[in-house]
Amino acid sequence: MATTSSKLLCLLAAIAMPVCSAAQDDGGNKINVSGSIQSDIIIPEEDKTIKAKGYNEWGLTNTYADVNVTSEHIDAGARFEFVKHPLPTFYDEKGFKGWGVPYVYVKAHFKSWDLTLGNFYEQFGSGFILRTYEERTLGIDNSLLGGRLVVRPVKGVTAKILSGKQRRFWAHNNGWVTGADLELNFDQWFKALSDKGTYLTLGASWVNKYEKDEDLVIGTSHKLNFPTSVNAFDVRASLQKGGFNILAEYAWKGQDPTFDGRYPYIYREGNVAMLSASYSKSGLSLLVQAKRSDAMVFRSRRGETSAIASSINHLPAFTTEHTYALAALYPYATQPNGEWAYQAELGYRFKRNTALGGKYGMNVKVNFSHVHAIDRNNHAVNPYNGTFSGTDGYGSAFWKWGDETYYQDFNIQIEKPFSRAFRLNLMYMNQFYNQTIVEGEGGMVHSDIFIADAKYRINRKLTLRGELQYLSTDDDDGDWLYGLLELSFLPHWMFTVADMYNSGRTNVHYYQGYVSYNHGSHRVQLGYGRTREGWNCAGGVCRRVPSSRGFTLSYNYNF
Repeated sequence: MATTSSKLLCLLAAIAMPVCSAAQDDGGNKINVSGSIQSDIIIPEEDKTIKAKGYNEWGLTNTYADVNVTSEHIDAGARFEFVKHPLPTFYDEKGFKGWGVPYVYVKAHFKSWDLTLGNFYEQFGSGFILRTYEERTLGIDNSLLGGRLVVRPVKGVTAKILSGKQRRFWAHNNGWVTGADLELNFDQWFKALSDKGTYLTLGASWVNKYEKDEDLVIGTSHKLNFPTSVNAFDVRASLQKGGFNILAEYAWKGQDPTFDGRYPYIYREGNVAMLSASYSKSGLSLLVQAKRSDAMVFRSRRGETSAIASSINHLPAFTTEHTYALAALYPYATQPNGEWAYQAELGYRFKRNTALGGKYGMNVKVNFSHVHAIDRNNHAVNPYNGTFSGTDGYGSAFWKWGDETYYQDFNIQIEKPFSRAFRLNLMYMNQFYNQTIVEGEGGMVHSDIFIADAKYRINRKLTLRGELQYLSTDDDDGDWLYGLLELSFLPHWMFTVADMYNSGRTNVHYYQGYVSYNHGSHRVQLGYGRTREGWNCAGGVCRRVPSSRGFTLSYNYNF
């Protein structure tokens, strides 16, 4: 990896040198250098109580350093990563360990076109058929290595074409991902629309995955015939009028037999449809969404078994991404192989000096999410291995529900200032979580969660914040309690202590303590404590987090 890193660094230097020269020749083209450093370290300790294992290394770290050079028309950048001894969450992920410079790019940008060579991220529409992105908390980096051309031939028209191989940890998959996207902004053509605050956008996308055939034999002698080329299409429309916004989107994917835990290697076409409407004005917001997906697993490597690698697309979650510890204890992972998902949210601000608003006003937000199985009429299994492999898997009536609830969440949040110094947030949440669907076993977990979050500003520099949380359930590990105290000294220091305690079945404490220091663009955090085994989710994508204990050190710097 070191040899590859050196080559990539040399390439970046070669790119940057003519950029600097051109800037100097131009006589005034300013060159900007920016970047960031992020390093998270744990000195792990074995803890048999929470089943935290020991490691051969004294310390584990995920460290990243980005540098970007920008000028008037040419940009270049690179990222150095050191995950040779990664954090416990990623330690056992096959292929994750390594170090080097896996991300290098150069970009030329002008008024009517942009050209990127090297590594890049891209998203078409909502991501139904293409979304490449980085999410370090999950270990996701599915960037493409290749080229992307963006053309703006006339006002209101944006066209994209791209092709590349997808990153899989420290390698790139053999398959090619190629795509094109066209977006039309009608309000830029018709002045009468923009004058009336009306904005209409239409878009269409195409993505092709090319992957060579491979030998996969079921039974004793029956080889599956894989399609080498899989196409996917997406169409969408967005209309905004004042505070009202509506988005409709539909995507279709051809037969794409890939590994899937429930329906592996089935020859079934995929589709997803979404309708989202929102309205907002001063003090009021409303959101209503519905989505149906079926067989939308789309990977650049058909045999991929990792939950976080090789995904070409992304289906946005229609559930609230909670930040409170117990509200996020049972997070939902989007099921791309099929689900009906609904979400509705109402937010309202009661004005100051009203009966409910009081002297300082009050904010209320109510959210409801429900995710259900699609209808599935399973077809006969393959007689040679007793699975659905090699068949079309099942039939499904579009508008019909299946038998299972995957997830349901009703929550109400109240934010109420009582004075300039004191603020109180309250939250109640009723949750149904199908542990079998998300984790593989466990059945339905039904819980009620109560949260109080209070903040008191003692003086101009000193603020105290506290949380009390309670999760009540008869399922899984039973009840949980959580408490947190946070004391901040502006402008530099913050001290935090917290404990999550299972009062149901295990009677185990998950204690944590942190000291944070901020100075300019630098942030350092030192901590010690336990982390519970569970799930970490972002955007409906989840990965397993093992239990751990030890000292932690985090450093972040932006320049």
